Order: sequence, then C-alpha cells, then structure tokens
Amino acid sequence: MVYVALLRGINVGGNNKIDMKHLKKSFEQAGMNNVVTYINSGNIVFTCNTGTKAEISRILELSIQENFGLQIKVLVLNFDDMKTIMSVLPETWTNDAKMKCDVIFLWDEINNESALDSLVIKPDIDTVIYVSGAIIWSVDKQNVTRSGMSKIIGSNIYRKITVRNVNTTRKIYNLMLTSEK
Repeated sequence: MVYVALLRGINVGGNNKIDMKHLKKSFEQAGMNNVVTYINSGNIVFTCNTGTKAEISRILELSIQENFGLQIKVLVLNFDDMKTIMSVLPETWTNDAKMKCDVIFLWDEINNESALDSLVIKPDIDTVIYVSGAIIWSVDKQNVTRSGMSKIIGSNIYRKITVRNVNTTRKIYNLMLTSEK
C-alpha cells in the first residue's frame, strides 16, 4: 500500500534539521519500501505492506528519534486518504501571486468537522472546507494579513496539525499516484 508520512516541524527556521537523504535511509531501515522524499519540509512517499497507519507512524517516530535524536510527530496517510482530500480540493485553488491556499492535515484525535470551531475564520475573507483528514483554507493574497489563517498558531488544535501549501499537496499526491502504479 502507498503512504505519505508528513513530518511536523522539521527544517523550519533552522530547527529540527534533518537531511532528506539520511531520512530516506532511516525510513528504509525501518522497513519502508520505494521511499521518495519531496522538498525539505518532511514529505515522504513510500510503500509498506504491514501495519496500520498508527503503527507505521510509531515506527517512523522511533526511527527518527533513534537516528536524529529528535521527537518529531509523524502523520501517516494512505492513498485513499489523499484521494479523498484531493477530490474536494478545487482545481482553481492555487498558491501563487494572487491566492494563498494551504491544506491543514489533521491528526486522528481532531479529525472531525468540529475542528473548525477552534479556528478564527473570517467569512468575508477566508474560504474554508473540511474534508476527512484535512481543512483546506484559501484566501486572496491581498487579504492574507487580515485572514484568520495566521491565528491558527495560537489555536487549540495547533499541535495536532501539519500544514502544506496546495502546490506541495498536489505534488505529494502525484508522487503517490506514480507509486500506486
């Protein structure tokens, strides 16, 4: 089965530095196959034929701790999870000069629509969609500073999420599609 591991908080602001080549090797040593990393923010596509997503996540968190001395949370999604998220992501939503669009991936304990209640959403500025596994958030670039998106850092759910921009999310999905074949 094809999975993606989304690591929370690596290589951000000079903290929790992990080299992607070494990370790939640690995943392989932990029993993952066909490992592909994408950019330095901790996106790893791989295949694995044993264990649940939670078990795989624990294995990878232990591997990261053993190999890099870091306690990093790892969210594991399978191909069907990503396919569900991609099925509701509007094709016109981008991350470019005109629009900022992020996918907020949710850990299981907060993976329900009530997660939206913890966020500051400004209906006249923000467009937000909940889908199982994620919250997709879009705002026009001219309104980014007025958006509630920046307030997520102080929210109750902040430690139970990891965020990727929509372009990265689409690339991860395409890597998963390639691995699925």
